[in-house]
Amino acid sequence: MPQSQPQPQQSPAERPSPVSRVDVQLGERSYSVHVGPGARNLLPDVVAVLGARRAAVVTARPPGTVPDPGVPSTVIAVRDGERHKTLATVEDLCRRFTAFGITRHDVVVSCGGGTTTDTAGLAAALHHRGVPVIHLPTTLLAQVDASVGGKTAVNLPEGKNLVGAYWQPAAVLCDTTYLETLPAEEWTNGYGEIARCHFIGAGDLRGLAVHEQVTASLRLKASVVSADERDTGRRHVLNYGHTLGHALETATGFAVRHGVGVAIGTVFAGRLALALGRITAGRAEEHAQVVRDYGLPGALPADADPAVLITLMRRDKKAAGDGLAFVLDGPHGAELVPGVPEDVVRRVLDGMPRQGGGPARP
Repeated sequence: MPQSQPQPQQSPAERPSPVSRVDVQLGERSYSVHVGPGARNLLPDVVAVLGARRAAVVTARPPGTVPDPGVPSTVIAVRDGERHKTLATVEDLCRRFTAFGITRHDVVVSCGGGTTTDTAGLAAALHHRGVPVIHLPTTLLAQVDASVGGKTAVNLPEGKNLVGAYWQPAAVLCDTTYLETLPAEEWTNGYGEIARCHFIGAGDLRGLAVHEQVTASLRLKASVVSADERDTGRRHVLNYGHTLGHALETATGFAVRHGVGVAIGTVFAGRLALALGRITAGRAEEHAQVVRDYGLPGALPADADPAVLITLMRRDKKAAGDGLAFVLDGPHGAELVPGVPEDVVRRVLDGMPRQGGGPARP
């Protein structure tokens, strides 16, 4: 069911759903993710359970979109977007926290897309060596992925998410009514993450209501994070499609947005797995079909330079030494594959279709 413009397959308003709960089991760092319309209204209860004395609300959304946390609070306006996900922003947030008197006995609340949850989460992790944080993700991408799992990071000019820390939230409130006013490009961004879930254990989520897609994606992520909090093994599968995706974001100055990059990276991952003899041609084509069914592009930008992309992919956090590493499908499912030969990667990149109808490079 290819779509010319990505749109919600069924908005939360059309099929109201109760708030559901997904638990991330990490011992003393365990927390719950609440999904559904009105989930944001749980905020004062969560703050009360934490015993926080005051709150710093970091928001990229208009006033009134964040409920009163129930304690004295300050509102810090920020902007979503990769260009604002920097160490300078983190420093500014920490200084604002200090001015309001935020300590580790208080709480930081983030409200915005994935770049806001990343940046506010890192600031919370660093301020006083760790202040509890509650995320209120407002985009599809942030709800299905970025706000859950404890990875916080900002970008450097040399690459994406190169400076960060693991800092699990105290709770995540995925209010699906936030999604009702998203522009088409934000649905694209989110569906890129949902599409890659097809190949890492979530099953076929196409055609489900948005609430069900979000919940299924989160159940998968919660199970993976609970088993491998710090990316030492199984958690690598969550990076399916991300190695090329992150390189495309950096190479284009973030003109290619994260979800689109992941979608293109997912198609590439299928082709690379085929080239390495890990999957059949039919399974590789399934990668392209799933991406198309979510209304996402699977072709490289017309001017993408494989040499530049390979250089950027060498800086990926999964890479070991000078080798290239990718999460790829195979006989036993998705897994991290290190030591992928550069000539094979180059050949697959050269064979990728190009946006605008251009042919693959010879």
